[in-house]
Amino acid sequence: MIQKIRRKFIIISTCALAVVLTTVIGSIIGTSYYRADQEVSTVLTTLANNQGDIPKRPVAVLGQAKHNREGLFQYRYFSVTFNATGDIVDLNDEHISTVKSSEIKTLAQEFRHRQRQGHTFYKGTTYAYKRVTKQGLTTIVFLDETLLMARVNQIVRSATVLGVASLALYALLLALFSKQAIEPVVRAEKRQKEFITNAGHELKTPLAIIAANNEMVEMLNGESEWTQSNHQQINRLTQLINRLVSLARLDERPTMVITDINASQAITTVANNFRTLVEQDGKQFVTNITPDLTIKADEGYFTELANILVDNANKYCDDQGIVKITWTATKQHKNPTLVVANSYAAGKDVDYNKFFERFYRNETSHNQEKKGFGIGLSMAQNLVQTFKGKLTVHYHEGMIYFVARFR
Repeated sequence: MIQKIRRKFIIISTCALAVVLTTVIGSIIGTSYYRADQEVSTVLTTLANNQGDIPKRPVAVLGQAKHNREGLFQYRYFSVTFNATGDIVDLNDEHISTVKSSEIKTLAQEFRHRQRQGHTFYKGTTYAYKRVTKQGLTTIVFLDETLLMARVNQIVRSATVLGVASLALYALLLALFSKQAIEPVVRAEKRQKEFITNAGHELKTPLAIIAANNEMVEMLNGESEWTQSNHQQINRLTQLINRLVSLARLDERPTMVITDINASQAITTVANNFRTLVEQDGKQFVTNITPDLTIKADEGYFTELANILVDNANKYCDDQGIVKITWTATKQHKNPTLVVANSYAAGKDVDYNKFFERFYRNETSHNQEKKGFGIGLSMAQNLVQTFKGKLTVHYHEGMIYFVARFR
């Protein structure tokens, strides 16, 4: 139980930090891409409005200090200007060395009739382009985005590496110090178990005295409805105390002898023990048990698991209903599954998510006469988890099914 709480604490805390880091890093990356895109757009507009040349006056790029001509020389670009008839009247390739003049002319002709602004990929390089028509002249400017995007990509890589490293370091530190962080929970859990165990032992003595006194009264005055009621309540309290103590010890993960057991034989024994009891109540008892299926478990505790599920099915089965036990596996004898089902007409609107909570009982008219403490199913789930399995419950066509799957 403590290890489960510790793992959950580490996972939840790490996930929370991961969400925060993702949001922060995502914002940084998004802002970087936005600023780079705005810078590209501003430079393109500046060059296009000056017929593909660097303006003589300083200009502001993305709200920064005004750039002079030297500042704009950092960008790699080329431009072509057409007249109204489509003839090239100017070609500027002084700021690019990787694209030939003939290639520039071909690109310009291709993009002269396309959308005014966009991106193109040419010879392994991404170019942003913009077309502006002014005073009868159409200028197309192509700007190499490699330098700008390289800065952004560097920010992305650095932010990602720092984020992953921070998350890994946080998870490591959390794993190292989580034991101290949940120490109050551990102490509270330990005190609770000690209290249950000690109280259970202390209560057994007065119960034994009450039982002896009740028997003495019966010997002197004869049996009456009052002594019978006392006897029933004494048995009920004794069962409750035993269940509570067993549950507390089970949470402490007692030493179990986990070996390969013949689970089919254990389930058959449990089914035979309950058959007479079920049929005496006027219910049908159906079993389908595949022989010689084995799982890794403690034989005694596995038998207790089967007893809990079958007893629960018999207890809450409808009058004249049916109790079914199925124990099967795949053709390769993998994933053996125990299914215990019973008729339960009032189970359509029941919240089955609460069935494995301690002391939970579905308080409907169907259950008012049923004896129990709401502990058995919690113990069953704990046992299945100990055996590396999974216990679920669902309702279908008037039947409630408890399904325990094992590896």
